[in-house]
Amino acid sequence: MVTRFYIACVFLLFSTASVAFDKLTASVDRNPVLVGEYFTLTISADGRVSGQQPDTSALARQFVMGPINTGSSTRIINGQASSETTWQMQLMSRKAGDITIPAFTVSGKSSDPIKLKVVARSNDADEQKDIFIKTELKPSKLFVQQAGLYTVKLYLGKDLLDGQLSAPAMEDAQVTLLGKQKEDYEVVDGRRYMVISREYLLQPQKSGEYTIEPPIFNGQVRENYRRMSVSAMGKAETIDVQPVPETYNGAWLPSELVNLSEEFQPISDEVVVGTPITRTITLTALGVTKEQLPEIRLPEVDGFRSYPDESERNQLARDGRVISQLVSSYALVPQTPGTYTLPEVKLPWFNTVIKRVQYATLPARTLTVIADPNQTAPAIPNMTAPSQNQQAIEPTIVEVPVEKTLLDWGILISGYVLWIFTLIFVWLGFIGRKKPAIETQTNDTFKPRMSLSLLTQAAKANDKTRFYQLLSEFVTTELTTTSFSQWLKELDNAELKAEIVNLQAALYSEGTASANLEKIAKLISQIEKNQADQKRSSLQPLY
Repeated sequence: MVTRFYIACVFLLFSTASVAFDKLTASVDRNPVLVGEYFTLTISADGRVSGQQPDTSALARQFVMGPINTGSSTRIINGQASSETTWQMQLMSRKAGDITIPAFTVSGKSSDPIKLKVVARSNDADEQKDIFIKTELKPSKLFVQQAGLYTVKLYLGKDLLDGQLSAPAMEDAQVTLLGKQKEDYEVVDGRRYMVISREYLLQPQKSGEYTIEPPIFNGQVRENYRRMSVSAMGKAETIDVQPVPETYNGAWLPSELVNLSEEFQPISDEVVVGTPITRTITLTALGVTKEQLPEIRLPEVDGFRSYPDESERNQLARDGRVISQLVSSYALVPQTPGTYTLPEVKLPWFNTVIKRVQYATLPARTLTVIADPNQTAPAIPNMTAPSQNQQAIEPTIVEVPVEKTLLDWGILISGYVLWIFTLIFVWLGFIGRKKPAIETQTNDTFKPRMSLSLLTQAAKANDKTRFYQLLSEFVTTELTTTSFSQWLKELDNAELKAEIVNLQAALYSEGTASANLEKIAKLISQIEKNQADQKRSSLQPLY
């Protein structure tokens, strides 16, 4: 019973100490501090505090803040127990001057404010020759949404143990690290340095005057078998961001250089009907990201079918510039002989060097399409109109000579009478019999089955060109009333769509894509069967 009493007292003691303390203090581990140098702020309560912490949000206006670490400890000296709760965080100032760290309050207790002196780094800080940072922005002047390349180089003249290099910052701008950092060695004034380089893509989103806050390094190096804390800071840079000109129309594309180029395969200006032409258009621009490059829309040309492939976007940094590229390929299939003109392609862009609108263009090109001398048009049966041969064998009226005998006339009249009775008999039997519904469906499915048979034969022969032509004709005549490209775009069968895209790539691109023709034929057959079943189930009874 006594033991339980003592345990209860101990719990009561610690429970009371968790919310009761006499004093709250705040301190820093160094004063003064250098601009860009991290220091530690410690807030202490002489008691155990749980569930509460000081409000440090006011520090964000003057310092770069690290996370808050909370700790507690209990000591027993000569039977007397004492507890302490601490909150610690790393702070760093980007500007020099006298700064007051405000008072903090926890559970009604407040600390005293701290007057901190932040000393500017020497303009000749490189004289230390141990650690320094160099930065560079290219181009030095930017328009809204123009991409600049901000390069950071950290020079280390001593053995680095560990460290942290912050990223540059700019208000109303996107700052993105490009790739991975590079490590190299350079000799500066006869001294060898390890150089850590990083490249950032800087894109301002609003016009006006802004300051690029430079990166800051804090770390530890080895000197004479000792561990030393070091820091370095780059120079702040002011930039004037120019707005979009009011007279500019169209998609905003600010750049130092934009170029359009194209390539045709085959390169001849004379092509045969049905022979695909691969047209590859490349758009290259400096000072913009790959996402900013606009899609190239080609106008439709009568007499050609166009099949666009997927576009490819790339981006890299070279010689202090961001270079982006868009490569788009189109398969053009001529349908009828004749002379055709592919229209001019014109793309507006804003030249940031001479500050005016320019156009990247591709000139118009004339192509001559000739008939295939090795292919004859297949005979297509006409189910509605009679052919010339059928008209030639139609029964004609035979003139009977007046000199016919009475017997001949009797035979002729008897034959006509018998023929009329036969027609009446057949007609009466026909209307009394119910016609099966499948006869109507047989006419509807005759042509698709024949087309599917040709499609299957081309698949077994692995004739990609012939197979693609038959597939396009079958889809547009039997499965849809729209174009083949629109049907493919709206197709909800992902497996079939993927195989058709592979077929287009195998026909019209230079890659090594392959397509399973027999699989496409089976999937098309299944779609045709499903449509036929839907038609059959939706037919109203005829009788």
